[in-house]
Amino acid sequence: MATTRQTLAAAVVAALPLLSMTVTAPVHAQEHPRAARLAPRIDGFNVDEVRRLEPGTELNFDLYGTPGGYATLRIDGATRNLTMTETSPGTYQGTYTIGTHDRINPGSAVTANLRVNNMVTTRLLAESIVRGPGRDDDRAGRTASNMPHVDRFDVRGSDDLGPGNELKFTVHGTPGAKVEVQIAGTRGIFFLPEVRPGEYSGLYTIRRNDHIAPDASVTATIRANGRYTVATLGQPLMAGGNGQGINPNSQPRVARYCTNCATVEAVNVVQVSGDGSYLGTGAGAVVGGLLGNQVGSGGGRTAATVAGAVGGALAGREIERNAHAGQRYEVVVRYPNGATQTIPYENNPGFRVGDRVKVNDGVLIRD
Repeated sequence: MATTRQTLAAAVVAALPLLSMTVTAPVHAQEHPRAARLAPRIDGFNVDEVRRLEPGTELNFDLYGTPGGYATLRIDGATRNLTMTETSPGTYQGTYTIGTHDRINPGSAVTANLRVNNMVTTRLLAESIVRGPGRDDDRAGRTASNMPHVDRFDVRGSDDLGPGNELKFTVHGTPGAKVEVQIAGTRGIFFLPEVRPGEYSGLYTIRRNDHIAPDASVTATIRANGRYTVATLGQPLMAGGNGQGINPNSQPRVARYCTNCATVEAVNVVQVSGDGSYLGTGAGAVVGGLLGNQVGSGGGRTAATVAGAVGGALAGREIERNAHAGQRYEVVVRYPNGATQTIPYENNPGFRVGDRVKVNDGVLIRD
């Protein structure tokens, strides 16, 4: 009998470490070390101008910047703020309907805030919310020599205006300014970088939701010192237009604009523990209780039985959890503006670090 008790006691002692076991938390994929330090950026901010400001009028805003953020608008004279929705990575849209208590006028300033990683950046709308000469009453008194100017506005068209094709725009005008281009049939605006003093050039990659006609209206807005001038493109967007002003042998540096293009930064394997079932927990409790019942006598035997049941339950739960453990995958991609996004997968997606991809509605497609 003594030998039997010693054997049971040894089994209980061996099981005691299970009482102090803690459930291992799932291993989360590490974020890129620079991700938490990335400051948000606003690359574009515009509004569909309206003819009149009256109750019921809708003001439609577009904001372009760092993906995965929280964007809000404040309009001077409005009774409430506007929270924008991220409709695609880095594109935020929102509509403000003017109410009877709003006091919005053509000169009301509109401020956008974009919060990412507990950091906020702010951008003031540079255009008026009402169609007309502008928001300043004294604009008409300014001389033409002080206004920014566009000397030439050209395009190198494409044989196909379907998704993925590129249009190259070039603007010559006031040096040191900012140039925005808006194409009918697309949402929002994009910027042309200054590749040489007074020369702005860039590529626009046609997106899946664009509907661009060969004769679509295209405008370029050049801004400097708080003033702006708008020029309209006089060429078709299909290849074979007059193309005047473009030297085919000249290839200045241009920027590629693709709002959903990214590069795979990391592919992380995430360990996921299964949940212990009632069967595993209950079976462990029964076995532990039987072992405890064989140890000691009287009140000591009762305590050993309870301790054995508790330890057995925890051990059964852990055994069941490990039996159902699995793994999933997280792909971290980086956009050209430095922002990152994590895409989860249940199975190995087959991507490798350095792969060029496009992000469409949370799904990665090889570029």
